Amino acid sequence: MTAIAVERPSSASLGGHWIDDWNPEDPTFWANGGSKIAKRNLIFSIFSEHIGFSVWSLWSVMVLFLGPKYGFDPAQKFLLTAVPTLVGAGLRIPYTFAVARFGGRNWTIISASLLLIPSILAAFLIKPGVEFSTLLILAATAGVGGGNFASSMANINAFFPNRYKGWALGINAGGGNIGVAAVQLVGLFVLATFGAGHPGVVAGIYIPLIVLATLGSAIWMDNLSQARNEKRGMRDAVKEGHAWVMSLLYIGTFGSFIGFGFAFGQVLQVQFASQFNTPIKAAYLTFLGPLLGSLIRPVGGALADRLGGARVTFVNFIAMGIGATVVLIAAQQRSLPLYIAGFISLFMLSGLGNGSTYKMIPAIFKAKYGTDEHQARRISGAVIGLAGAIGAVGGVLVNLAFRQSFLTYKDADAAYLAFIGFYALCVVVTWAVYLRPAARRTIAV
Repeated sequence: MTAIAVERPSSASLGGHWIDDWNPEDPTFWANGGSKIAKRNLIFSIFSEHIGFSVWSLWSVMVLFLGPKYGFDPAQKFLLTAVPTLVGAGLRIPYTFAVARFGGRNWTIISASLLLIPSILAAFLIKPGVEFSTLLILAATAGVGGGNFASSMANINAFFPNRYKGWALGINAGGGNIGVAAVQLVGLFVLATFGAGHPGVVAGIYIPLIVLATLGSAIWMDNLSQARNEKRGMRDAVKEGHAWVMSLLYIGTFGSFIGFGFAFGQVLQVQFASQFNTPIKAAYLTFLGPLLGSLIRPVGGALADRLGGARVTFVNFIAMGIGATVVLIAAQQRSLPLYIAGFISLFMLSGLGNGSTYKMIPAIFKAKYGTDEHQARRISGAVIGLAGAIGAVGGVLVNLAFRQSFLTYKDADAAYLAFIGFYALCVVVTWAVYLRPAARRTIAV
């Protein structure tokens, strides 16, 4: 039975929309309908993941509304952005399992529906006088949006052949990552239209979009039966040394992207307080870096398809180290134009690195397991979830680094030095494990 024959568009139940025979590596299969089905699932995966990222990033905007009436200091606000990052990182591992347990389409329906919880709570409960502990709980619930990425990437990884994985995973992730910029643009719109006294409007805007994402997933997405045969992948993945190497590298790329995305507005308000003395002034800039970093992520995947993921990742980390150095110099000289230019470059480079590192994962295990495509797909799908979870922890570390640096030194210089040191470590690891001649004879990625 072919994949085309087993589609069940008339069934809207959780037991429907199963595809029993999926072989994207077969060019004939791919040309005769497989490509169309994969791209349709990709479109609705992107939409759902995009909304998930927006909800996950919600508190990078909400903290801009927490003015003097709320009575919270910068350290508390950095904590409010770190909490959803941490919760989302932790959820990425069970969300990866969920694809094998429930099916990619079915889990997308469930995970999209869960986004209603943080959105509804934030829409009605954020008001002057609210306890900080209450806001921490509200921020923690937004972490469910961070889990969507892992399940979405594991699902899309199974739909596309190896020759298109870099492009497909880059498009899927980039479309999701744009949610960080989108929620900040929504925040800018609300600040400009309603003022800083209406934070709940930002969350409220997403409630109907979440409903649309849920319905779209239910109607137009599919489950792959072969995913049922890929259980216990995480158990085997954690035994793979490459899983931990790629997780480290993803801390440097995605951890930087999501951490800077959550913290950039606050850093501007603290580091350049005179220029950004109102939330709307900061909001005019905060969306730009995440937007450019998201748009360029597919370029990183495409470059990795053409040049090799390890080469692109290696050069990219060198450039990130230079970008962080520019930001450090600009902060010390109080040069706002140079500071913004350095930070925008970091966003874009982190986006490129996100694409190239995720291309490396399936390539590594394809090279390792050769003709055993099921094993390569099973392990790479699990590693995508593991690296996504650990990489997201990097976002927590970025926010905590800024928080501690401001608490201890009253500026962010120590944080920037830590970032430079970590990027240097990633350069060395990428070369030692994947680019030196002896390594390339084993696995060339």
